[in-house]
Amino acid sequence: MMREFYKERDVVFEERRMRTDSDPTGRLVEQFLGVAFLAHPYGRPVVGWPSDLRSFSASDAENYFERYYVPSNMVVTVVGDVQASDVLPVLEKYFGRLPARPRPEPLRTVEPPQNAERKVVLREASQPFYVEGYHKPSAHDPDDAIYDVIQDLMSSGRTSRLYRSLVRDKKIAAFASGIDEFPGTKYPNLFVLFSVPTPGHTPEELGDAIHVELEKLKNEDVSDDELKMIKTRAKAELIRGLADNQGLAFQMGLAQAFYGDWRELFRQVDRIDHVTKADIRRVANNTFVDTNRTVGVIESTQTASASPKEAKQ
Repeated sequence: MMREFYKERDVVFEERRMRTDSDPTGRLVEQFLGVAFLAHPYGRPVVGWPSDLRSFSASDAENYFERYYVPSNMVVTVVGDVQASDVLPVLEKYFGRLPARPRPEPLRTVEPPQNAERKVVLREASQPFYVEGYHKPSAHDPDDAIYDVIQDLMSSGRTSRLYRSLVRDKKIAAFASGIDEFPGTKYPNLFVLFSVPTPGHTPEELGDAIHVELEKLKNEDVSDDELKMIKTRAKAELIRGLADNQGLAFQMGLAQAFYGDWRELFRQVDRIDHVTKADIRRVANNTFVDTNRTVGVIESTQTASASPKEAKQ
């Protein structure tokens, strides 16, 4: 079973080298998460540190597999033109042979509240980059749908506020977007906004422009048209995601794994449909505050060397 383990471990090590160690943006994201999460495992790289990859053994991997890949921690989804009476015996035949083991213990570490802005700066011979993140609750929180609405409003496509402001109007960014559940959804995570400056502009300018848009979100109601568009798009995306068997299996299985009930997939769309303008302002004011913010910046060394102030230093 584990004959190819060490060969595959070397492959993962190489993937880490390419995606993180040799990539400025990858290094920034790793440092950014490490600064944003002081206690929770979300602050650690998914594949581990280079020393982990060099040292852990096939026995370590087997022990991990036996602890987490157990029937009590498993969701199986079957979709298609089938009858339950035909499928269940097959499932029993192949999955019933798996030995019963206890469900893994839940994670006990909870990230403490952030009470001061944090910042990480990398100086690289590369494209400048700006990212900022704000702590927010997990997908189980009653306000989760409101965060989905804010993410769509701020960073979903060319109609989003960040794109229209930073890219189209001010022309200070080549790209601007965001993610409202980073790096995962199961535990409290980050609402992340990121952007790439155009030539002649700095990451600091992007941060200032993003904060202008967040202040609008906190102090002004969104328009009726914006809210209607977001709710319509949520319904359309759900339908598109269920258009084939693969989408059905993935979406329903994910909902079952997260919430313990596949029906939550449809209830989430209903919750989005009930989000109000007041909800958006309330969540924005509670979340997008300086003391809850972590900033990550790549400063181009070419740009820095051209600065008279830097040259004097």
